Amino acid sequence: MDNTTTVPTVNRELVISSDVSEVNIVLLEDKQLVEFHKEQNNSNFAVGDVYLGRIKKILPGLNAAFVDIGSQKDAFLHFLDLGPQIASLIKYSKLAQEGKTAQTVMTKFKLCNDIDKSGKISDYLQAGDQIPVQIAKEPINTKGPRISAEISFAGRYIVLVPFANRVSVSQKIRSGEERSRLKKLIQSIRPNNFGVIIRTVAEGKKVEDLHADMKYLLDKWEQVTESLYGSKAPAKLVSELDRTSAMLRDLLNESFNTITVDNQALHDEIKSYIATIAPQKADIVKLYKGKEPIFEHYGVARQVKGSFGRIVTIRNGVYLIIEHTEAMHVIDVNSGHRVNKEASQEENALTVNLEAAVEIARQLRLRDMGGIIIVDFIDMHEAKHRKELFDKLQEEMAKDRAKHTILPATKFGLIQITRQRVRPETEVTVQEKCPVCGGTGKIRPSMIYIDEIENSLKYLLLDQNEKEVTLQVHPFVYAYLTKGFISIRRKWMWKYHKTIHINEVKSFHMLQYNFQNKNGDDITF
Repeated sequence: MDNTTTVPTVNRELVISSDVSEVNIVLLEDKQLVEFHKEQNNSNFAVGDVYLGRIKKILPGLNAAFVDIGSQKDAFLHFLDLGPQIASLIKYSKLAQEGKTAQTVMTKFKLCNDIDKSGKISDYLQAGDQIPVQIAKEPINTKGPRISAEISFAGRYIVLVPFANRVSVSQKIRSGEERSRLKKLIQSIRPNNFGVIIRTVAEGKKVEDLHADMKYLLDKWEQVTESLYGSKAPAKLVSELDRTSAMLRDLLNESFNTITVDNQALHDEIKSYIATIAPQKADIVKLYKGKEPIFEHYGVARQVKGSFGRIVTIRNGVYLIIEHTEAMHVIDVNSGHRVNKEASQEENALTVNLEAAVEIARQLRLRDMGGIIIVDFIDMHEAKHRKELFDKLQEEMAKDRAKHTILPATKFGLIQITRQRVRPETEVTVQEKCPVCGGTGKIRPSMIYIDEIENSLKYLLLDQNEKEVTLQVHPFVYAYLTKGFISIRRKWMWKYHKTIHINEVKSFHMLQYNFQNKNGDDITF
């Protein structure tokens, strides 16, 4: 099943933190963290960049080639990624390298015949050949970049494809009348030998919007032609937009209300870019001038700490365990101590699985996990419940821009998801050095320590119906929880209408805690 479900409108905010070495980009939907991107200021080999590469080695068995584009590992080019007009690209690039400008006017360039789809890469390329290629996937783990010789440039409304003459429209534009209108508009402004893919956001746009986008993309192709002159592989010919601008190009819509940046230069750059693609929204770019870090101010830091790591707690005791292997990702759903005594085991399993489905869809976007993902949900015996879970996961995954496929649940409760991966998975270190073991072990993030205590307290008082509990903590934590007239302890008592004692234990390490019942017996979970 593909991701064609209608995406509900949500309030999107972009929060951007910049320093000397990197830019951190966070997408919030209704204040909840859903995407987190790290972009190194000196990063190379971004998706969309165009290079002049040299064929290093032909691999007949794989019908592919290794290409030197200057990366640590040679890039991989498969025959199916050559594109039907590879012969035209090779011919054109040679002319451009030699500076024969009269013969590189694209509108007059004579295209070669399309290649045979069942052919061999050795029929068209040999070791030592130089060819323009485009990054399709960034280097991931031990693999070099994945590249394509079918070059295309994505704009806000259209995608421009040199050496083609076909015009196609996004399938997400349903109206036949609108599809026909857009095709006619593009045909009227499209130069010869340039194919165009009309993107979903072009729906309802005027010819001047589409023309401005096309002019911008045609200029990019001209940059490639100019950069080819005198170039020797490996060499970069043209760069794609940086991660920030690419996100703005693909995400910016009416539901965006703010883009907040903590760096003046980046603020000005983003505002200038938005002024070119969506002038009416240039004022949504704000410069953050607060004293505390921008991620602290917007509550992003706490969400980041609580959302990354091997164990992800959802609520009411439900948690996920996320494991990574070279071949796939595995997610295990656990109910923890979440049990509704009035509901059957099947109903409890369904409730937990539906909550987990929402968080799993968010985690895939947040970590940008790709490839094969296997989710082990809690077993459900009724087919209608497995169908309800599948529908819920589809609904949540519809918010994901990455191409994905979801297979129905098996009788063992397993659901397989494949998700497009073009960049390395986002990783954030959320564990901190243990103050007791001197860094040889790991603990939960201290930032969410009080939240963890309150979750356990809530479970004891409400789910286990304890009338009175005593919390034992380190003296520093004791002072933090009890200081002031309206202390955290007092707030908890008002909130849960139960008696809560807090005692300090000097022998505890900083983040150790324990609960006792009214008889002084330790409570174990």
